[in-house]
Amino acid sequence: MTIPAYLPYFVFAGSAATLFAILYGLHRSLVEAKWHAADRARTFRISSVILLGWLAVTVGLGAFGVYHVDSTEVPTIQYAILLPIVIGALLIWLSETAKRVIAAVPQSWLVGVQLYRALGVIFLILYAIGKLPALFAWPAGIGDIAIGLLAPIVGLAYARAPHKAASLVAGWNVFGILDLMIAVGTGFATAPSLIQPIEVTPTSDLMTVLPMVLIPVYLVPLSIVLHLASLAKLRREAAASNGFGRIVTA
Repeated sequence: MTIPAYLPYFVFAGSAATLFAILYGLHRSLVEAKWHAADRARTFRISSVILLGWLAVTVGLGAFGVYHVDSTEVPTIQYAILLPIVIGALLIWLSETAKRVIAAVPQSWLVGVQLYRALGVIFLILYAIGKLPALFAWPAGIGDIAIGLLAPIVGLAYARAPHKAASLVAGWNVFGILDLMIAVGTGFATAPSLIQPIEVTPTSDLMTVLPMVLIPVYLVPLSIVLHLASLAKLRREAAASNGFGRIVTA
């Protein structure tokens, strides 16, 4: 398998920029929420260790070819995708610290930061040069570009009129998650494995090796967790608003 020379630069630079944006936004949000300095430093440090450690493990496993299988082997990449999502979802719903962090981070930022999804244009580029199948590249590329370019627009709409734009944010999140589910599903279906359901040429084998494997096993779960955090924040703010309304009218 020949990997285009520009791919490592594109994927690693995109991942680094994404991490920087998330951590910068987190730090700024905690400062503006007037968290105590010690709590702010501890939360930022733990978040940085989790995100950077997760990335390091992902790169290490990718370098050892853990996610790359042939047509005689059972795929393993699904575990690396699902486990972070499950852990992230549990933290969002059960961890008091995670709830405080989500409450402190503006909804407009939770949405707008996913501008990085527009980097999905790489799928269309790789399709054009014969490195990825159309069945995967077109829905994954078009979907990611649309969600990414809409992210700052939807985020700005919410910042200007939270109540009016709440349904817009919810819809954007739902479609963002569906886009990722379709991308993962078509990628899985067109990648070589013992249970590959669709025979295509080229396959999506490129998505199981470095640097592209960072997208399904790191950026996809990260994006879904951000979507879940945004939806959780919407739900909690709506519940708080309704509760306040009942108190006022009582």
